[in-house]
Amino acid sequence: MKSGKILETFSVKDGRRVVLRTPKWEGLDDLLELINSFVEEKAEVIVDEKLSREQEAEWLSGVLLRLEKDQIFFLVAEADGKVVASSDLHVGKGSEKRSGAVGIVVKSGFRNLGIGTRVMRAMLKEAQRIGLKVLVLSVFATSKHAIHVYEKVGFVQTGRVPKKHFKQGKYIDEIAMAKLLE
Repeated sequence: MKSGKILETFSVKDGRRVVLRTPKWEGLDDLLELINSFVEEKAEVIVDEKLSREQEAEWLSGVLLRLEKDQIFFLVAEADGKVVASSDLHVGKGSEKRSGAVGIVVKSGFRNLGIGTRVMRAMLKEAQRIGLKVLVLSVFATSKHAIHVYEKVGFVQTGRVPKKHFKQGKYIDEIAMAKLLE
């Protein structure tokens, strides 16, 4: 899929307009600010150290290349001219080629507005379009808002890995979730 392709534009609960699109190179600084904002807030994400612009540039160039080759699907949500959420879909290989793994992050200040739900619905639509039969994801057990969004779009909890993550001096379980696609 082409970079910068707009999939949807909608308004959220507070009236702001949000654009769902594939990422583009010009969004590098926004994406860097997004990921580093989770580190600053000590959010329940795997990344726990700020990334440099060079690291983010290397990552984004790989994402854009795989996106153009239809090896992944990646969306960003843009509000107020800034990237405020991102989500990726990785398709399995070999015997797992009908399954995919999905992830999403939504910036503080933009949560509980419906952005995460809209992004997840777009990811589900894309997964169905390409013929996937199941989607899986992992989430910190303490991430109640994220779990709510996943359950809202039809994911169910399928397992738990006790104490998988260690953040800010405490152990956190990881929950596995899955959704069968029609």
